Amino acid sequence: MNIRKRSFLGMAVGLMATTALVGGAFAQDGSVVIYTAHKASIVDTLLPLFEQETGLKAEVVKLGSSDVFKRARAEAGAPAADVIWSVTGSQLTENKDLLEAYQPADFDKVDQQFVVDPSWTPYTAVVYVLAVNTDMLPLDQAPKTWAELVDPKWKGQIVSARADGSGSAMQQLQTVLTVFGDEGWDKYTQLASNFVFSDSSGAVPRFVADGEASMGLTLEDNALEYVQGGAPMGIVHLTDGTAATPDGVALVKGGPNPEGGKKFIDWAMSKSTQEKLAMDIGRRSVRTDVAGPAGTPNLSDLQLIKVKPLADFGGVDEVLAKWRTAIGE
Repeated sequence: MNIRKRSFLGMAVGLMATTALVGGAFAQDGSVVIYTAHKASIVDTLLPLFEQETGLKAEVVKLGSSDVFKRARAEAGAPAADVIWSVTGSQLTENKDLLEAYQPADFDKVDQQFVVDPSWTPYTAVVYVLAVNTDMLPLDQAPKTWAELVDPKWKGQIVSARADGSGSAMQQLQTVLTVFGDEGWDKYTQLASNFVFSDSSGAVPRFVADGEASMGLTLEDNALEYVQGGAPMGIVHLTDGTAATPDGVALVKGGPNPEGGKKFIDWAMSKSTQEKLAMDIGRRSVRTDVAGPAGTPNLSDLQLIKVKPLADFGGVDEVLAKWRTAIGE
Protein backbone atom coordinates (compact mmCIF):
# COMPACT_ATOMS: atom_id res chain seq x y z
CA MET A 1 0.00 0.00 0.00
CA ASN A 2 1.53 3.33 -1.03
CA ILE A 3 0.33 5.75 1.61
CA ARG A 4 2.24 8.65 0.10
CA LYS A 5 0.17 8.45 -3.06
CA ARG A 6 -3.03 7.58 -1.31
CA SER A 7 -2.83 10.50 1.10
CA PHE A 8 -3.43 12.98 -1.74
CA LEU A 9 -6.58 11.24 -2.86
CA GLY A 10 -8.46 12.08 0.34
CA MET A 11 -10.15 9.85 2.84
CA ALA A 12 -12.39 7.34 1.14
CA VAL A 13 -13.36 5.47 4.26
CA GLY A 14 -13.99 6.31 7.90
CA LEU A 15 -11.14 7.34 10.14
CA MET A 16 -11.03 4.24 12.29
CA ALA A 17 -11.26 1.88 9.34
CA THR A 18 -8.45 3.73 7.61
CA THR A 19 -6.37 3.56 10.78
CA ALA A 20 -6.72 -0.21 10.89
CA LEU A 21 -5.59 -0.57 7.28
CA VAL A 22 -2.66 1.80 7.76
CA GLY A 23 -1.48 0.12 10.95
CA GLY A 24 -1.56 -3.29 9.31
CA ALA A 25 0.39 -2.17 6.25
CA PHE A 26 3.14 -0.53 8.27
CA ALA A 27 3.45 -3.39 10.73
CA GLN A 28 4.43 -5.63 7.80
CA ASP A 29 7.27 -3.54 6.38
CA GLY A 30 8.63 -1.62 9.38
CA SER A 31 8.53 1.74 7.63
CA VAL A 32 8.85 5.06 9.41
CA VAL A 33 5.30 6.39 9.42
CA ILE A 34 4.99 10.16 9.24
CA TYR A 35 1.92 12.39 9.56
CA THR A 36 2.61 15.84 8.11
CA ALA A 37 1.03 19.16 7.22
CA HIS A 38 3.87 19.92 4.78
CA LYS A 39 2.64 20.71 1.29
CA ALA A 40 3.08 18.02 -1.34
CA SER A 41 5.96 19.71 -3.18
CA ILE A 42 8.11 19.77 -0.02
CA VAL A 43 7.29 16.17 0.86
CA ASP A 44 8.17 15.05 -2.66
CA THR A 45 11.47 16.96 -2.52
CA LEU A 46 12.65 15.84 0.90
CA LEU A 47 11.44 12.27 1.38
CA PRO A 48 13.54 10.74 -1.42
CA LEU A 49 16.59 12.36 0.19
CA PHE A 50 15.71 10.87 3.56
CA GLU A 51 15.34 7.41 2.08
CA GLN A 52 18.56 7.72 0.08
CA GLU A 53 20.62 9.10 2.96
CA THR A 54 19.37 6.79 5.72
CA GLY A 55 18.37 3.61 3.89
CA LEU A 56 15.01 3.73 5.65
CA LYS A 57 11.62 3.81 3.96
CA ALA A 58 9.18 6.57 4.83
CA GLU A 59 5.42 6.33 4.45
CA VAL A 60 3.68 9.70 4.61
CA VAL A 61 0.10 10.65 5.35
CA LYS A 62 -0.49 14.26 4.27
CA LEU A 63 -3.22 16.04 6.24
CA GLY A 64 -4.15 19.52 7.38
CA SER A 65 -2.69 20.50 10.75
CA SER A 66 -5.91 20.03 12.67
CA ASP A 67 -6.61 16.69 10.99
CA VAL A 68 -3.15 15.42 11.92
CA PHE A 69 -4.12 15.65 15.58
CA LYS A 70 -7.67 14.44 15.12
CA ARG A 71 -6.26 11.32 13.56
CA ALA A 72 -3.42 10.88 16.06
CA ARG A 73 -5.84 11.28 18.95
CA ALA A 74 -8.28 8.79 17.46
CA GLU A 75 -5.38 6.31 17.26
CA ALA A 76 -3.94 7.07 20.70
CA GLY A 77 -4.74 3.59 22.02
CA ALA A 78 -2.74 1.95 19.20
CA PRO A 79 -0.71 4.63 17.36
CA ALA A 80 -0.03 4.06 13.65
CA ALA A 81 2.40 6.98 13.24
CA ASP A 82 5.98 7.31 14.47
CA VAL A 83 6.50 11.02 13.75
CA ILE A 84 4.47 14.20 13.38
CA TRP A 85 6.34 16.51 11.03
CA SER A 86 5.97 20.21 10.24
CA VAL A 87 2.94 21.11 12.30
CA THR A 88 2.44 24.42 14.11
CA GLY A 89 4.22 24.52 17.44
CA SER A 90 1.19 25.73 19.37
CA GLN A 91 -0.78 22.70 18.19
CA LEU A 92 2.04 20.36 19.22
CA THR A 93 2.05 21.89 22.69
CA GLU A 94 -1.74 21.60 22.91
CA ASN A 95 -1.43 17.89 22.11
CA LYS A 96 1.78 17.07 23.96
CA ASP A 97 0.11 14.17 25.78
CA LEU A 98 0.32 12.32 22.42
CA LEU A 99 4.08 12.97 22.11
CA GLU A 100 7.25 11.49 23.58
CA ALA A 101 10.12 13.84 24.37
CA TYR A 102 13.22 13.27 22.25
CA GLN A 103 16.25 15.53 21.94
CA PRO A 104 17.85 15.03 18.52
CA ALA A 105 21.49 15.08 17.56
CA ASP A 106 22.85 18.64 17.13
CA PHE A 107 20.21 20.04 19.49
CA ASP A 108 22.89 22.42 20.75
CA LYS A 109 22.77 24.11 17.32
CA VAL A 110 19.06 24.96 17.63
CA ASP A 111 18.30 28.62 18.33
CA GLN A 112 16.89 28.47 21.85
CA GLN A 113 14.43 31.29 21.25
CA PHE A 114 12.35 28.78 19.30
CA VAL A 115 12.38 26.04 21.95
CA VAL A 116 8.95 26.06 23.57
CA ASP A 117 8.27 22.65 25.09
CA PRO A 118 10.42 19.52 25.55
CA SER A 119 7.75 17.31 23.96
CA TRP A 120 8.70 18.52 20.46
CA THR A 121 11.64 20.00 18.55
CA PRO A 122 11.45 23.24 16.56
CA TYR A 123 11.94 22.35 12.91
CA THR A 124 11.80 25.63 10.98
CA ALA A 125 11.03 29.24 11.88
CA VAL A 126 7.82 30.08 10.08
CA VAL A 127 7.54 33.73 9.06
CA TYR A 128 4.09 35.13 8.30
CA VAL A 129 3.81 37.74 5.54
CA LEU A 130 1.45 39.61 3.26
CA ALA A 131 1.73 38.52 -0.37
CA VAL A 132 0.72 41.22 -2.89
CA ASN A 133 -0.21 40.90 -6.56
CA THR A 134 1.83 43.77 -7.95
CA ASP A 135 -0.19 43.90 -11.21
CA MET A 136 -3.28 44.70 -9.14
CA LEU A 137 -1.70 46.75 -6.37
CA PRO A 138 1.78 48.34 -6.56
CA LEU A 139 3.86 47.27 -3.61
CA ASP A 140 4.39 50.86 -2.44
CA GLN A 141 0.59 51.27 -2.19
CA ALA A 142 0.00 48.04 -0.28
CA PRO A 143 -0.75 48.02 3.46
CA LYS A 144 2.37 47.82 5.61
CA THR A 145 0.72 47.14 8.99
CA TRP A 146 -2.07 45.06 10.50
CA ALA A 147 -3.78 48.35 11.37
CA GLU A 148 -3.94 49.28 7.67
CA LEU A 149 -5.27 45.84 6.71
CA VAL A 150 -8.32 46.45 8.90
CA ASP A 151 -9.42 49.35 6.64
CA PRO A 152 -12.81 48.51 5.01
CA LYS A 153 -11.48 49.61 1.60
CA TRP A 154 -9.77 46.22 1.39
CA LYS A 155 -13.05 44.29 1.64
CA GLY A 156 -12.87 41.18 -0.53
CA GLN A 157 -9.19 41.80 -1.35
CA ILE A 158 -7.40 39.73 1.31
CA VAL A 159 -7.18 35.95 1.05
CA SER A 160 -6.79 33.91 4.22
CA ALA A 161 -7.03 30.25 5.13
CA ARG A 162 -9.54 29.22 7.79
CA ALA A 163 -8.33 29.05 11.37
CA ASP A 164 -10.32 25.86 11.99
CA GLY A 165 -8.40 23.97 9.30
CA SER A 166 -5.00 25.65 9.04
CA GLY A 167 -2.33 25.92 11.70
CA SER A 168 -0.81 28.92 9.95
CA ALA A 169 -4.15 30.73 9.87
CA MET A 170 -4.52 30.07 13.60
CA GLN A 171 -1.06 31.59 14.13
CA GLN A 172 -2.11 34.64 12.11
CA LEU A 173 -5.19 34.97 14.31
CA GLN A 174 -3.02 34.74 17.42
CA THR A 175 -0.73 37.38 15.92
CA VAL A 176 -3.62 39.81 15.45
CA LEU A 177 -4.83 39.20 19.01
CA THR A 178 -1.29 39.77 20.29
CA VAL A 179 -0.68 42.94 18.26
CA PHE A 180 -3.95 44.64 19.23
CA GLY A 181 -4.15 43.50 22.85
CA ASP A 182 -7.49 44.37 24.48
CA GLU A 183 -8.89 45.38 21.08
CA GLY A 184 -7.79 42.11 19.50
CA TRP A 185 -11.13 40.46 18.83
CA ASP A 186 -12.76 43.70 17.67
CA LYS A 187 -9.90 44.32 15.24
CA TYR A 188 -9.88 40.74 14.02
CA THR A 189 -13.64 40.93 13.36
CA GLN A 190 -13.05 44.04 11.23
CA LEU A 191 -10.15 42.35 9.45
CA ALA A 192 -12.17 39.18 8.81
CA SER A 193 -14.84 41.23 7.04
CA ASN A 194 -12.18 41.93 4.39
CA PHE A 195 -11.30 38.25 3.95
CA VAL A 196 -11.90 35.81 1.14
CA PHE A 197 -11.29 32.33 2.53
CA SER A 198 -9.27 29.69 0.73
CA ASP A 199 -9.41 25.97 1.45
CA SER A 200 -5.80 25.83 2.69
CA SER A 201 -2.83 28.03 3.53
CA GLY A 202 -1.00 26.71 0.48
CA ALA A 203 -3.78 27.97 -1.77
CA VAL A 204 -3.45 31.58 -0.56
CA PRO A 205 -0.50 32.63 -2.76
CA ARG A 206 -2.07 30.86 -5.74
CA PHE A 207 -5.20 33.00 -5.31
CA VAL A 208 -2.98 36.10 -5.22
CA ALA A 209 -0.81 35.05 -8.18
CA ASP A 210 -3.92 34.27 -10.25
CA GLY A 211 -5.45 37.68 -9.47
CA GLU A 212 -8.43 36.33 -7.55
CA ALA A 213 -7.52 38.84 -4.83
CA SER A 214 -4.85 41.49 -4.57
CA MET A 215 -3.38 40.31 -1.25
CA GLY A 216 -3.10 37.24 0.91
CA LEU A 217 -1.85 36.34 4.39
CA THR A 218 0.48 33.41 4.01
CA LEU A 219 3.82 31.85 4.88
CA GLU A 220 6.99 33.50 3.61
CA ASP A 221 8.20 30.35 1.87
CA ASN A 222 4.85 29.86 0.10
CA ALA A 223 5.06 33.40 -1.26
CA LEU A 224 8.75 33.05 -2.17
CA GLU A 225 7.97 30.02 -4.32
CA TYR A 226 5.69 32.14 -6.51
CA VAL A 227 8.03 35.15 -6.56
CA GLN A 228 10.93 32.96 -7.68
CA GLY A 229 8.66 31.33 -10.25
CA GLY A 230 8.02 34.69 -11.92
CA ALA A 231 4.56 35.50 -10.58
CA PRO A 232 3.70 39.21 -10.28
CA MET A 233 4.04 39.09 -6.52
CA GLY A 234 5.80 41.06 -3.80
CA ILE A 235 6.16 40.36 -0.09
CA VAL A 236 5.42 42.67 2.83
CA HIS A 237 6.67 41.97 6.36
CA LEU A 238 4.15 43.89 8.46
CA THR A 239 5.89 46.56 10.50
CA ASP A 240 3.59 46.55 13.54
CA GLY A 241 4.24 42.88 14.19
CA THR A 242 5.75 40.11 12.11
CA ALA A 243 5.47 36.66 13.62
CA ALA A 244 8.30 34.16 13.30
CA THR A 245 7.13 31.07 15.12
CA PRO A 246 8.41 27.51 15.07
CA ASP A 247 6.68 24.60 13.50
CA GLY A 248 7.89 21.33 14.88
CA VAL A 249 8.77 17.69 14.52
CA ALA A 250 7.94 15.20 17.24
CA LEU A 251 8.00 11.53 18.18
CA VAL A 252 4.58 9.95 18.64
CA LYS A 253 4.18 8.27 22.01
CA GLY A 254 3.88 4.51 21.56
CA GLY A 255 4.48 4.57 17.80
CA PRO A 256 5.33 1.26 16.09
CA ASN A 257 8.91 2.22 15.07
CA PRO A 258 10.35 4.67 17.63
CA GLU A 259 13.97 4.10 16.60
CA GLY A 260 13.11 4.86 12.98
CA GLY A 261 11.21 7.91 14.17
CA LYS A 262 14.25 9.18 16.06
CA LYS A 263 16.43 8.69 12.98
CA PHE A 264 13.95 10.72 10.93
CA ILE A 265 14.03 13.56 13.46
CA ASP A 266 17.84 13.51 13.53
CA TRP A 267 17.84 13.70 9.72
CA ALA A 268 15.26 16.53 9.62
CA MET A 269 17.36 18.58 12.04
CA SER A 270 20.72 17.89 10.39
CA LYS A 271 22.67 20.79 8.88
CA SER A 272 22.40 19.41 5.34
CA THR A 273 18.61 19.03 5.52
CA GLN A 274 18.17 22.45 7.10
CA GLU A 275 20.35 24.02 4.39
CA LYS A 276 18.16 22.34 1.76
CA LEU A 277 15.07 23.78 3.45
CA ALA A 278 16.55 27.29 3.44
CA MET A 279 18.24 27.42 0.05
CA ASP A 280 15.87 25.38 -2.13
CA ILE A 281 12.52 25.56 -0.33
CA GLY A 282 12.63 29.01 1.29
CA ARG A 283 12.08 27.97 4.89
CA ARG A 284 13.99 29.64 7.72
CA SER A 285 16.24 27.21 9.55
CA VAL A 286 16.15 27.11 13.35
CA ARG A 287 19.84 26.17 13.37
CA THR A 288 22.22 28.94 14.32
CA ASP A 289 24.74 27.76 11.70
CA VAL A 290 22.39 27.93 8.66
CA ALA A 291 21.72 31.19 6.79
CA GLY A 292 18.26 32.36 5.77
CA PRO A 293 16.76 31.96 2.29
CA ALA A 294 18.29 34.06 -0.49
CA GLY A 295 16.65 37.44 -0.93
CA THR A 296 14.96 37.59 2.48
CA PRO A 297 15.64 40.13 5.23
CA ASN A 298 17.45 39.10 8.39
CA LEU A 299 15.08 38.27 11.22
CA SER A 300 16.94 40.86 13.30
CA ASP A 301 15.80 43.57 10.87
CA LEU A 302 12.11 42.77 11.30
CA GLN A 303 9.67 43.91 13.97
CA LEU A 304 9.26 40.44 15.44
CA ILE A 305 6.70 39.82 18.14
CA LYS A 306 6.35 36.94 20.55
CA VAL A 307 2.92 35.52 19.73
CA LYS A 308 0.86 34.75 22.82
CA PRO A 309 -0.09 31.09 23.23
CA LEU A 310 -3.63 29.84 22.74
CA ALA A 311 -3.95 29.30 26.48
CA ASP A 312 -3.75 33.08 27.00
CA PHE A 313 -6.88 33.46 24.91
CA GLY A 314 -8.85 30.68 26.60
CA GLY A 315 -7.58 27.62 24.74
CA VAL A 316 -8.25 26.28 21.27
CA ASP A 317 -11.97 25.55 21.71
CA GLU A 318 -12.78 29.00 23.04
CA VAL A 319 -10.63 30.69 20.38
CA LEU A 320 -12.34 28.77 17.56
CA ALA A 321 -15.77 29.59 18.98
CA LYS A 322 -14.92 33.30 19.03
CA TRP A 323 -13.33 33.02 15.59
CA ARG A 324 -16.55 31.58 14.11
CA THR A 325 -18.50 34.45 15.65
CA ALA A 326 -15.98 36.94 14.22
CA ILE A 327 -16.38 35.60 10.68
CA GLY A 328 -20.17 35.46 10.97
CA GLU A 329 -20.73 31.72 11.29
